[in-house]
Amino acid sequence: EKAVNLKKDLAEMQEWMTQAEEEYLEKDFEYKSPEELENAVEEMKRAKEDVLQKEVRVKILKDNIKMLATKVPSGGQDLMTELNVVLENYQLLCNRIRGKCHTLEEVWSCWIELLQYLDLETAWLNTLEERVQMTENLSDKLDAVNDALESLESVLRHPADNRTQIRELGQTLIDGGILDDIISEKLEAFNARYEELSHLAVSRQIALEQQLQTMRETDHMLQVLQENLVELDRQLTSYLTDRVDAFQMPQEAQ
Repeated sequence: EKAVNLKKDLAEMQEWMTQAEEEYLEKDFEYKSPEELENAVEEMKRAKEDVLQKEVRVKILKDNIKMLATKVPSGGQDLMTELNVVLENYQLLCNRIRGKCHTLEEVWSCWIELLQYLDLETAWLNTLEERVQMTENLSDKLDAVNDALESLESVLRHPADNRTQIRELGQTLIDGGILDDIISEKLEAFNARYEELSHLAVSRQIALEQQLQTMRETDHMLQVLQENLVELDRQLTSYLTDRVDAFQMPQEAQ
């Protein structure tokens, strides 16, 4: 009777494993939204816990069959053969569910990481747009133009590492058919804004550099003229002091 019960337990265990395999491993998943992906991750976590909880039952079943085989070798040999098959299938099921759970967790982590990089770069684009707007309607003072140029250039020196991560993470998920529509839309919008703002910022940078160069040249010319005027004023003052008649002076002094 004990052998019959153990045989029944083995059959039930095998049936449960078959159902678990069909439910968790053979079902096709389509991850078209973050909610679907997150639900799949949680489901596989529950599946892993569910399978691992059966480990105690499997161990008890194994010990009982071994004990029976020791006491009744003739009756326990067939059960040992069936037990070995169940143990092998159980271990395989555990490994496959662990593997799929790990894969889904990695995919979810990849999606979260992509969002984080997009947030960082979007914040940088917002700063870049703000700095570009600050270069409009500047005063005619050289310091104001120089400060605006340096401020814009400091933002433009932003490294490209984050954009590389965005491209690689996005492509990895898209290649796996995971959230491909959503990611493609996000990347398209981000890249379009990046190209537009970068082009505008570089154009403003060039314009400010040219404006600054012109202002510096003008400032230099004014400085030279001022120095010449000061020298001329000094000469004229000396002429007046010496009561020299203007018609006795060179034409430029007159």
